[in-house]
Amino acid sequence: MRISLLAAVLVALPLLAACGGSGDKPADVTQADVSKSLQAGGLEAKFADCAAKVFVDQGISQDGLRRMIKNDAKSGNVTDMESAGMSKDDTDKAQAAATKIVTACMQSAQ
Repeated sequence: MRISLLAAVLVALPLLAACGGSGDKPADVTQADVSKSLQAGGLEAKFADCAAKVFVDQGISQDGLRRMIKNDAKSGNVTDMESAGMSKDDTDKAQAAATKIVTACMQSAQ
């Protein structure tokens, strides 16, 4: 079970990462936005809610969260979040969050 949850988290990160941006200041990304994006990527709602909380609590910047949830079909395979436009700091935080998600969300997914 633990391996499948870790695999789900590792699959979710690239699905969340995307390139792009706009000139206008977009609305803040919420925990609900991150959860919805994770669910669109195939995660169960309960697990996605838990994972979204960890991502937000990890302190990823709004720009980083925006880049994570923007699901561009051409960049859905991005495995290096920095190449997807995330800062090194946000990439490090997202990777740390992925580790925490495995332990923090495993019980909520059962």
